[in-house]
Amino acid sequence: MNEQEKFDRFIEKYPHPHVHCTRRPHLSRRNFFKIGGAGVTASYLANKLPAQDLVQYQVNMQNTAQNVIYILLAGAPSHTDLFDYKQIAQQPASFAPTTINGVTFPAGLMPKLAQHLENGDFSIVRSLNSWGLVHSLMQTWTQIGRNPSAVLGNISPNIGSVVAIEKTQPNQLFPTFLALNSQNCAGPGYFSASYAPFKVNPTNGGLRNTTSPEGQTRFEAKYALMHSLDDNLRINSPMGQPMDDYNVFYQTATGMMYNPIVNKAFSYTTAQSQAYGNTSFGNACITAKQVLEANQGTKYVEITLGGWDMHVNIYAQNQLPTLGKQLDDGLGQLITDLQANGLYNNTMIVMAGEFGRTVGPLTAAAGRDHWPVQFAFFGGGGIKGGTIIGQTDSTGANIVDFGWSRGRQVRPEDIEATIYSALGINWTIIRQDDPLHRGFYYVPNSDTDLYGPINELFG
Repeated sequence: MNEQEKFDRFIEKYPHPHVHCTRRPHLSRRNFFKIGGAGVTASYLANKLPAQDLVQYQVNMQNTAQNVIYILLAGAPSHTDLFDYKQIAQQPASFAPTTINGVTFPAGLMPKLAQHLENGDFSIVRSLNSWGLVHSLMQTWTQIGRNPSAVLGNISPNIGSVVAIEKTQPNQLFPTFLALNSQNCAGPGYFSASYAPFKVNPTNGGLRNTTSPEGQTRFEAKYALMHSLDDNLRINSPMGQPMDDYNVFYQTATGMMYNPIVNKAFSYTTAQSQAYGNTSFGNACITAKQVLEANQGTKYVEITLGGWDMHVNIYAQNQLPTLGKQLDDGLGQLITDLQANGLYNNTMIVMAGEFGRTVGPLTAAAGRDHWPVQFAFFGGGGIKGGTIIGQTDSTGANIVDFGWSRGRQVRPEDIEATIYSALGINWTIIRQDDPLHRGFYYVPNSDTDLYGPINELFG
């Protein structure tokens, strides 16, 4: 019995049912700032469990990255038109497929990324296989690294929230987990709201609500008065964790008000925006770069680029050609700038959709439907550039070479373990603080070693 057959037998015994997932709580920018005051240094809860409340196994972590930028290509991009390119007669000539270091790549569609591929700046996983073909289910699955419909699915935190609970430091200025253009991203699950994604849609004016119409002096006086009246209810509150969370919101918000570091990190010029393609995705990439440059505590940035659900007229100018250019302009420039400022070596970029799309000739509607085989992109943060993990057949329909030591398809849980390993987080941790008292696994089934990092990606 080979490794894929063993894996399939385990999954058959412990199935992953595919049903609609539920939404999760989050901390919106509006709520974050509307409860804020002024002039107080931010402080975050550090809900570290004592050793007796953790189970973990001895594993070798890569520990090559300090930060992660996770790009969710919502809608499921066509793998055979992008990073597992398979040429067909219907593709526009402008895609200009070119062989670069032995890899066929649509250099005309994504010229900046083609140059980075030639430079060996990123790697591609082509043996990734989705658990399902429902957008909402799988978008959440990729973010929480497990089945949203399973027992702990509805209270499971975003990968970014796990990073936050592991990496948040006292008195840091920025939230550990920043979500850009990601209003629907998964939240902190059962973790404290302190580890929720801080959701922002970037604008060139920077963060809104970071000043008061009454002015800083008056605002600080009112904030001090508020504390003098109700600190006994908001600090170590007899009402429990919700009021403590509420107080933390005040503290974190006030630390980001009237602050030039915040203004610099979350603002950008017209020239900068144009260099990144002058799109909302490009602006999110600028913001991610600047926030990490500020080095004020953010470790995990999630960016969403949607619009990839192309069932009809996929090659129309306003479809794949336009979205491919947005991706190329934003991501290509992000890599260039991270290399220039010295952050690329310790910032891992991970990019994937929720699944792939049908292969070969287009459908009768001139589009592509849902398909489980997909790609994942890895760059920076210790990734060995120019590596191709896995191989599909001539059409891209089936995986014919898994390309890694576990000898099976790569799953979202393996991507999750790879992120944790790169950040020096033990992916086998099982927390004993979940409300159902079942034990929350950072990566499911870590006690049986069912999933694990793709170590072949690292140098």
